[in-house]
Amino acid sequence: MASIFSQIVDGEIPARVVYEDETTMAFLDANPLAPGHTLVIPKAEHERLNDLPDDLASDLYDTLHRLIPVIEGAVDAPASNVAFNNGEAAGQEVPHVHGHIIPRFEDDGGNPIHAIAGSPPNLDDEELDDIAERISTDTRI
Repeated sequence: MASIFSQIVDGEIPARVVYEDETTMAFLDANPLAPGHTLVIPKAEHERLNDLPDDLASDLYDTLHRLIPVIEGAVDAPASNVAFNNGEAAGQEVPHVHGHIIPRFEDDGGNPIHAIAGSPPNLDDEELDDIAERISTDTRI
């Protein structure tokens, strides 16, 4: 079954679409965390960011880049959080890649991105070096 976002792309479910091009679409979040909270998606259904082909990932970033100042300006927000929940363990509820643009305001009670992960791990230098080595030597990069 197609995701709710694919159903929006196909016109089966209504949405407040604010931008659309050949490969991407943006629409207001139905359960916004702030005025102007917008979701940006690839039209093609891919579950996680790492599933996106390179060209589609570039298109998605280009759309985010284009929309951030427009959305901030539309709601007079001095800043925004831009984030992806990438996988179920990260809180992704819809299995279709989607980026959130969440306008932020002075004293809005929100937190920085570091507040989403709970308690930070206590990693020593050896553990950090090991993680850095594993990432930097991965042949997929």
